[in-house]
Amino acid sequence: MDQIKAGSLSFEAFVAGYLDDVHYELIDGERIDLEPTGLHEQVAGLINCKLNVAIDLLNLPWFIPMKCLIKPLVQNSAFRPDVVILDQTGLANEPLWKTEPVITLGKSVKLVVEVVSTNWQNDYARKVEDYETLGIGEYWIADYLGLGGKRYIGLSKEPVITIYQLVNGTYQGQQFRGTERLISQTFPDINLTAEQIFVAGHYS
Repeated sequence: MDQIKAGSLSFEAFVAGYLDDVHYELIDGERIDLEPTGLHEQVAGLINCKLNVAIDLLNLPWFIPMKCLIKPLVQNSAFRPDVVILDQTGLANEPLWKTEPVITLGKSVKLVVEVVSTNWQNDYARKVEDYETLGIGEYWIADYLGLGGKRYIGLSKEPVITIYQLVNGTYQGQQFRGTERLISQTFPDINLTAEQIFVAGHYS
């Protein structure tokens, strides 16, 4: 994990240099290396593909950006999700979007996906709270290696997809393993199992 002096980097300074190196996000003034591996990218790529197909089939005014940051309500933080679906009709209300690829309003986001890496604490604890507070309706955690702590995924440490849905302002989570079909409020008809995602995280 690559970090600079704790708490010393402002949101504005981070965003100013973000497009020069998009492999970092900002948490409480610390620049965090996202540490993407090839297998991590395979999983994120498959999810991106499946969700793009779902958007196209429904002919929705949504899209998946390539280099988007989400600014939570806390200061000096900016998250870089592995996959994020934006509602194009709401972007006119985003104060930074015309000049920077930064989202500040939860209602602009239809769904966020984080693929778990060694910084799993951020995905399971920190981001659940911040995405919930921002009002993002749906959040997927794709833990294809079973890295999450036992309080989040159990003692078996098996690969799991956790989907949080916002219900009356609070996230309600459901976990999916093996051949279980994912249940999504955003895409209720999507035909995708946890196993299909996990297979993408292995060598061919």
